[in-house]
Amino acid sequence: MLCAALLGLATPAARAAPTPSAPAASAAGQEARQAARFWTARRMAGAEPLDAVRHAPSAPGASAAAARPKGTLFPGTRLVGTFFGADGPRGTTWHCTGSVIDTKARNIVLTAAHCALNMKSDYVFVPKFVKGAAPDRQPYGIFHIQRIFIDPRYKPDRGSTTTKGVSSDLDTAFARVSANQWGESLQDAVGGGLTFTRPSGYALRNVTVVGYPSHRHNSAGRAVRCTVPTRQLRGYRQLSMTCGGYYGGVSGSPWITDYADDARTGHVIGDLGGYHGGGNDADVDYVSYATAFGADAANLLADAVAGQAPPADLPPYRGLKGALAGGAARWRGAALMASGDYTGDRHDDLLVVWSDGAVTLHPGDGKGGFGAEKRLREADSVWTRARALTGGTFTGDRSGLLVRWADGGVTLYPRPGPSGLGREIRMAAPGSVWKNAVQVTTGSFGGSRGTGLLVRWADGSLTLHPEAGADGFGTGTRLVAANGTWAKAASLTGGDFGGTATGDLLVRGADGALDTYTDTSAAGLGTRSRTRGPSGLWQHARVLTAGRFRHDGSADDLIVRWSDGETTLYADTGATSLGTEYTLVHPGT
Repeated sequence: MLCAALLGLATPAARAAPTPSAPAASAAGQEARQAARFWTARRMAGAEPLDAVRHAPSAPGASAAAARPKGTLFPGTRLVGTFFGADGPRGTTWHCTGSVIDTKARNIVLTAAHCALNMKSDYVFVPKFVKGAAPDRQPYGIFHIQRIFIDPRYKPDRGSTTTKGVSSDLDTAFARVSANQWGESLQDAVGGGLTFTRPSGYALRNVTVVGYPSHRHNSAGRAVRCTVPTRQLRGYRQLSMTCGGYYGGVSGSPWITDYADDARTGHVIGDLGGYHGGGNDADVDYVSYATAFGADAANLLADAVAGQAPPADLPPYRGLKGALAGGAARWRGAALMASGDYTGDRHDDLLVVWSDGAVTLHPGDGKGGFGAEKRLREADSVWTRARALTGGTFTGDRSGLLVRWADGGVTLYPRPGPSGLGREIRMAAPGSVWKNAVQVTTGSFGGSRGTGLLVRWADGSLTLHPEAGADGFGTGTRLVAANGTWAKAASLTGGDFGGTATGDLLVRGADGALDTYTDTSAAGLGTRSRTRGPSGLWQHARVLTAGRFRHDGSADDLIVRWSDGETTLYADTGATSLGTEYTLVHPGT
């Protein structure tokens, strides 16, 4: 019996299976019990892996083999298991790897999109699979697949389920499962789940990858684990690791940052997949890739938890090259940002002043993406003295740029564009009171020009100049008297977050809270709404700007540059909630 157990063929005794005596439990487990009639121990033991071609055995020299780590086969862990389906290649059964994700739905499994593309209604998930054990003798039972969630922008190459294109970054899928044959939900059965986590970067010291290799290289049907450092797959939003033993069957394996054997919790930052299905062009078993979770995967998980299909109108996925030029290391130097239509194509663009004094223009495409960067000024000492910046329609129908300098001077560039900043208009001389203007922003705050200039002063007072233009600031109205609360406002931007085409103000406080003031005008700040409560995360939001970056509608698309250089678009942000999140600059790049 001991020898049989070491081969993974023994009947497991992890816990006693509950008896489904209650009618509710019986109904809840009906799908799994029906599936168990087909999924005999023999069928599961003989399943062919979906990704058998992805990893072929390699034969490197002895020194190379000794230099790289090798995965360890072990009995498995409760939060990782296998999928089985009856419609694989040549009509045979086959499998990939999946893991339990901790959600309020309590029935979500993570795997790779290329594994899930063809999953049909006869698929099952088996946590901590034991080869040779019948469904009723698996440690936690079997769970019938009810619905699959894949980002619609994941596009495999013709005749394949995998791709080497940019959409391989989206090789992540989630599945909703039924109760097991004893009527238990997935998380109740296994006693926990992995926490979906966005990685802090690509170069991580200890990441554990757990999966189920093909039976051809794993006759006992055990799981493999390996704890290794990771790095970036160059040009992709993907992680890379080197460890032997990851043959076909491991696609979908979770990459866990705080793994412990049979733990009930942990943090998962990606799934084995991505470029070429998760392996390099040579198809060797010791190089594996994984998608690095970002906003796209987070949105997909939210859809799975809600049980709703992903939106059909998602902006095109461009990978690391298609959002904003440069990586997070560069974008940490984005000191100031302004929104406006600077190219005259009726799409809002992003203008950036960098900490080295360079000025760049990033033309928007109206779909949440940006074209090739235009350099308007090379790095110089003049623009390092820019202290506040805002875009607005100060003259005519084209967006202008207003700059407050360190010496108190204010300059208006009425028509900047791809070829340069254009002419300058002095609005205030050096040494003026404007040296105390900490933040400026524009919006439809009630002026006949269509743009009003709102100023937050060092003493916490707020003033509105509804008729600011090339001929001056016009009459200013004090909206808020000097006070300590507004003196601590970390950043602000104007927009249309209430959907009424009137001027709204969004403010981030020092505690990370976000508030909007809808219908702000010379009559007052308008109605205050709490968009987000105090947050340690949002204390890292360094620069805000809002514009019409998607759908050419309201100016309610919020762009945030974070302290680590990651830059994010929140499309269709409202007065009480942030919009859909899209990553423009990925962390760790």
